[in-house]
Amino acid sequence: MSGNEKNQAKVEQAKGKAKETVGRAVGNERLTAEGRAEQAKGDARQAKEKMKDIFKR
Repeated sequence: MSGNEKNQAKVEQAKGKAKETVGRAVGNERLTAEGRAEQAKGDARQAKEKMKDIFKR
């Protein structure tokens, strides 16, 4: 994985987890859903980069 993309994926996952946690703590379903979506976006970015690495070899 390229360093920048890898870092961006981790940041998205962390931000998403934080949003989800805060949303659950305050009972805000929209914030919880946004957090889950952001985590999924980070997961997808990470998977895409892993696939790129596989095909580079």
